[in-house]
Amino acid sequence: MLKNNISEVEQMFAVRLMQHLVVPTFVLDPDGCVMIWNKACERLTNVKAEEVIGTRDHWKAFYEKPRACLADLVVSGRMDEIDRLYAAHSVREDVFIGVRAENWAVMPRASKRCYLAINCGPIYDEAGEMIAVVETLRDMTEQKQAEEALKSLAHKDGLTGLPNRRSFDISLEADLLHAQRKKEYLTLLLCDVDHFKQYNDTYGHQAGDDCLKRVAQAVGQQALRPTDLAARYGGEEFVVILPSSSPEGAERVATRLCQAIYDLNDEHKTSLSADRVTISVGVACIIPDEMIRPTDMIEMADEALYAAKQNGRNQVCFYESPKLEMAVKTSL
Repeated sequence: MLKNNISEVEQMFAVRLMQHLVVPTFVLDPDGCVMIWNKACERLTNVKAEEVIGTRDHWKAFYEKPRACLADLVVSGRMDEIDRLYAAHSVREDVFIGVRAENWAVMPRASKRCYLAINCGPIYDEAGEMIAVVETLRDMTEQKQAEEALKSLAHKDGLTGLPNRRSFDISLEADLLHAQRKKEYLTLLLCDVDHFKQYNDTYGHQAGDDCLKRVAQAVGQQALRPTDLAARYGGEEFVVILPSSSPEGAERVATRLCQAIYDLNDEHKTSLSADRVTISVGVACIIPDEMIRPTDMIEMADEALYAAKQNGRNQVCFYESPKLEMAVKTSL
């Protein structure tokens, strides 16, 4: 119960008010023990009040392992830990007025994962002594999932599910800057589905879309490392960024990529390169100096891709400065 100069009637009224609030709410005493665990909090967490009242076990409602809740940080004055524990937060200049945070909670007893908006603030008596800390919770899971879905859509190609041109542009710029600083190799593979217009004309645009999805999946599977990126560049063109990849490594990936598409065994009876769907790959693999821009890397890979097409398609060509030569040829 609330102590000090609050009358018993006022205490009972405050407790009943909090217990029946529609907002999930719990209250800690100055020692960090649960004083109130309202019915809305029970419904949210599937943890009954009698299980946590008088204990410091309220964390079990939200996490699988012991860790501080926001109210614990306020009670103990450990606000320096908020960055580590919460995905987002807003602390006022005077923390004792209140604090707001957001975080994913595991909710083990409710068997669900929720994104919670949390508001927390202390209660003082007339002498200015902290007598309780109140934490209220709001389930924002649907809103958060919608935000993440929109963010994902902004960076993914709608047809293939691969990262889109925007994601590629952002990644290439970042990877190029890193390679320039570290003086490391950076590889860009530019891939084009051979004779794709003829494929669409022969099999129809729906079949063409299905073909691009299969090619995209095969391309994506070749981006094996966490730092690699496979993306749809546009139309029937795909790109793969390979940071810190040597020319030998780039050759292996590009050759494996050609083989993967060939092994799909998708019929293409009007292709002039093979009896099935194939791709041509242009490779730019350089240690970039500070003068190299992302557009330069793309132009190098595009020149190499042009050479692959001129030499019969269904093969890999490397960009070599100052002249362009076919460094690797893969005819399947």
